[in-house]
Amino acid sequence: MNGSVNKVILIGNLGKDPEVRKLESGALLARFSLATSEQYTDKLSGKRIENTDWHDIVVWRGLAEVSEKFLKKGMKVYVEGKLKKRAWKDKEGQQRYNVDVVADALTILSKMEPKEKTIHSYASDNVNKITSKIEDLDDQTDDSLPF
Repeated sequence: MNGSVNKVILIGNLGKDPEVRKLESGALLARFSLATSEQYTDKLSGKRIENTDWHDIVVWRGLAEVSEKFLKKGMKVYVEGKLKKRAWKDKEGQQRYNVDVVADALTILSKMEPKEKTIHSYASDNVNKITSKIEDLDDQTDDSLPF
């Protein structure tokens, strides 16, 4: 294999509602934090331990629209994407870095509340989940969404 792989799969809960903004180019960008947890029993104390990690998730365009419409703090979601390191200078001029998960697929695993559903609902009443891929949404308008 000559190439490389940059693939991330996470299942966790949103730490806050997505922050959505429209860039000067017109592209829509959404950011949210995702908590993943693991539990184990400490062998010495016998106590149950839970560790939580926080991940910064970034979604673009059509997937950002779906995130804005449907994602809420606390919801359980499946995210698939890649790691992307970004750099910036803070107010004091210090170089700062962050690693984001740039998602290209998102599935809502939480049960959708009836008040969250609209006439253009992307959720199936029987399945109660949403699956969206950027490549499916990039060139489509709201009138031609496949779901």
